[in-house]
Amino acid sequence: MQNLERFYGPNAGYVLELYERYQQDPTSVDAATRTTFDSWKKEDSEVAPKRAGTASGSARPTPTADHEDTPAYSRNQVIKIVAASTYAHAIREKGHLGAHLDPLGSEPLGDPALLPETYGLSEQDLEQLSPRVVGGHAAEGATNAREAFAALKKMYSGTISYEFDQVKSPDERRWLRDAVGLNLYHRDPRTAEAYKLLKRLTQVEAFESYLHQSYTGQKRFSIEGIDMLVPMLDEIISGAVDSETKEVVIGMAHRGRLNVLAHVLGKPYGAIFAEFSHAKHEEGVPLTDSFGYGWTGDVKYHLGAEHLFGEGAAIDLKVILSPNPSHLEFVNPVIGGMARASQEIRTVAGAPLQDVDKTLPILIHGDAAFPGEGVVAETMNLWHLRGYWVGGTIHIIANNQLGFTTDPEDSRSTPFASDLAKGFSIPIIHVNADDPFACLTAVRIAHAYRDQFHKDVVIDLVGYRRWGHNEGDEPAFTQPQMYAKIRNHPKVRELYAQLLEQRKLIEPGEAEKINKDAIAELERAKREADEGVYNLQEQKNRLRKRVRPTLEPAANLSGEQLTSYNEELLSWPKSLSINTKLARILQRRGTTFGPDGGIDWGQAEALAFASILAEGTAIRLTGQDVERGTFSHRNAVLHSEDNDDTYIPLQHLMDSQASFSIYNSPLSEVGALGFEYGYSVHAPNTLVVWEAQFGDFSNVAQVIIDQFIASGRAKWKQDSSVVMLLPHGYEGQGPEHSSARLERYLQLAAQDNWRVANCSTAAQYYHLLRLQAHNLKAYPRPLVIMTPKALLRNPQSASRLEDLAKGTFQSVINDQQARQHPNSIRRVVLCTGKIAIDLLARANHDHNDDIAIVRVEMLYPFPGEEIKKVLENYPQAREIIWVQEEPKNMGAWSYMAPRLAEIVNRSITVDVISRPERSSPAAGFWDLYIAEQEKIITEASSLSLKQPGGNYVR
Repeated sequence: MQNLERFYGPNAGYVLELYERYQQDPTSVDAATRTTFDSWKKEDSEVAPKRAGTASGSARPTPTADHEDTPAYSRNQVIKIVAASTYAHAIREKGHLGAHLDPLGSEPLGDPALLPETYGLSEQDLEQLSPRVVGGHAAEGATNAREAFAALKKMYSGTISYEFDQVKSPDERRWLRDAVGLNLYHRDPRTAEAYKLLKRLTQVEAFESYLHQSYTGQKRFSIEGIDMLVPMLDEIISGAVDSETKEVVIGMAHRGRLNVLAHVLGKPYGAIFAEFSHAKHEEGVPLTDSFGYGWTGDVKYHLGAEHLFGEGAAIDLKVILSPNPSHLEFVNPVIGGMARASQEIRTVAGAPLQDVDKTLPILIHGDAAFPGEGVVAETMNLWHLRGYWVGGTIHIIANNQLGFTTDPEDSRSTPFASDLAKGFSIPIIHVNADDPFACLTAVRIAHAYRDQFHKDVVIDLVGYRRWGHNEGDEPAFTQPQMYAKIRNHPKVRELYAQLLEQRKLIEPGEAEKINKDAIAELERAKREADEGVYNLQEQKNRLRKRVRPTLEPAANLSGEQLTSYNEELLSWPKSLSINTKLARILQRRGTTFGPDGGIDWGQAEALAFASILAEGTAIRLTGQDVERGTFSHRNAVLHSEDNDDTYIPLQHLMDSQASFSIYNSPLSEVGALGFEYGYSVHAPNTLVVWEAQFGDFSNVAQVIIDQFIASGRAKWKQDSSVVMLLPHGYEGQGPEHSSARLERYLQLAAQDNWRVANCSTAAQYYHLLRLQAHNLKAYPRPLVIMTPKALLRNPQSASRLEDLAKGTFQSVINDQQARQHPNSIRRVVLCTGKIAIDLLARANHDHNDDIAIVRVEMLYPFPGEEIKKVLENYPQAREIIWVQEEPKNMGAWSYMAPRLAEIVNRSITVDVISRPERSSPAAGFWDLYIAEQEKIITEASSLSLKQPGGNYVR
């Protein structure tokens, strides 16, 4: 048992508890403990025995004769030691509550636990106690506890403070405490470093001031108040080069973005000035026929950029600032996906190989958005999941203590903006944005922690916002007292320059010279911009009209190849004992290659994946329950009944030339789909597939769909080929599990931005997947597929081997029966997806000879020419009917109606059969569903009776 002074916090309390038990009954503690306690004075004296050369009442008792190395203590001394140890623990745990983090000087939140009197300790007590009661590195060099506590408070309650107790790993907490206590990452800069930092802060400030004066009232979302963000990013990037990181990907909102673009990404000042001047394009986007352009641009503070550090073959690092919309924080999972894609090697069979040290993700958050937007929590929940782990992200909260006009007490329910991270065991560093040295210390610790443990870390950069939410806004309307302080508060560059002058690191007047040089550089760039040197050449080139690309069909595979793939997919190790029912289901797939067919959706998908892997294209498949499939149709991961072993046949194909990965996602749509979008952007040669549990759940990810997938190419020229599988179809499951909201994807369809399909057979799905994979390079576009539920095992939706081996994807499928007697056709029914199979079943049953049922499998791009060719086969047709299960105001009708009107002869009637207009997609009552479904099929399957006015009889 060691000297009690070596114990602090809970440990010291435990020793005191043992000591009290010993006093009541010496036999209640073990022999070793009893030997130590025997040496302690068993008296309640208020004064310890004097020691030679010490004052009366000293906290250092005299050793006993029998135990020279073990001092004796009075009970009161033990209480004081335990109190001091508990006080020290409180500072380490709650020091951030007493830290001076606000540049505007507001008082810390405070906590009684940070006051010595809470523990019955006086200044005299602290002077008399040994520094060892404080414990840790704060005690080193101190002569008493008072000095040690002063050092501890400087560490944890200065202009930088920490929250580490939520970190579950003792090793990580110890590392973090050492990093702080030993000042491992704090260093006062030498003259050259100090000068460099002053120059950078001057550039940051001058840039904002120049924009403010030159483009009065224009939005720029100034960085002023958190100027140190740029040098902090500089420091991380410098550390990344030293760590041999190959890529840094950054996601951030609009606050300070232009400054980061200019100074971190190297975007020329003149190019930014040209954007402020609204430079004209020589060729604008036409008002009509803009299909081939696909580029309409975005505002300057949403744009991204890339920058290479190094030259030629000696490129040390690529830094990417991803573009993003005004929807705060939704870029977070996108950055995660981009980082994961960059970290993985996918050119080998099996699972991809990941090197998390290759790419460093950085996310810059807003203080109101970080706790306010749920996507932050969704993204943080991904951080340690095997399908989404990126080896840690450095988070920086650009905390200006205000959300537009909303005060913190109205925007979050926690004391600190960063508190959400505590729930994910993430260490937090709070730092005052007006202390440059502390800010750099914060990022050094954060970067080192990420490199050491490959986990997330959060920096809460506490500053202010010098102007309103944007520069046309007047913040004094709602925060008059705060902005009275801000108007009188010097900028960080001025404060830092004064500090350097005081320390004799720069000469008087040198800071002003640096500032003049920075302004001169900005003025030169402005002249160049005004003279047209920066005429947005890059954007102009993007606007140049291109020839519309065409989808190149994938080469067919022989029946022998597909048979071989099928056999491998149905093989697994003998040691793997899988569920007997599942084994029978899989074994049935071995019988479907005969003349009777029967290849269902799941089998067709597996064969498509196998063939794509054999051709060298990697596949990543994620979503809720995708390993098995919501409807038990996939079963891509086989589980042993005897242990936790699993086997993925698609990772063990002999001909595979690329990796296959499949992961069940967490119960998340925004975070999960955003991640896959980012992955697809950064891995353009990989088939990235996200499957919704039910199609309607995708509307939870509507921001990712609207702002990224549908429009990313038009706004930022950001190509993606992500595939969305959305189970869709009316089967009596009620409002929520019927519609994937097909109408929304068609409403967003324009400028060749994506593909929207609704297949009716397994073979069509097979060919569509192969088509998408084959065109990843030449014609990258997202693909949205309305996938089936009941059709997954419907014999009429199943296919034969020759349909896969010899066929190809058909945007429009004609009615093979009707083609036998085209002149008798009076009605052409156009439809898509599951309803087509229902209609074909009724037509076969009723032997209708006057109706042709035509399936539109690719809805966008609209297959107008293909539909026209089909209609030409039926010269006697007098009506074209679009049939859909969805209500009239939903589904594809609103999209199809005007397009059909353009291609159909005016003498032919075009109408719709559907459910009536509804606010809810489907009925919740089974009998109503059956009645409506039967009515749709019956009406579609019989020729209309017309009233004199030409309206259909309903």
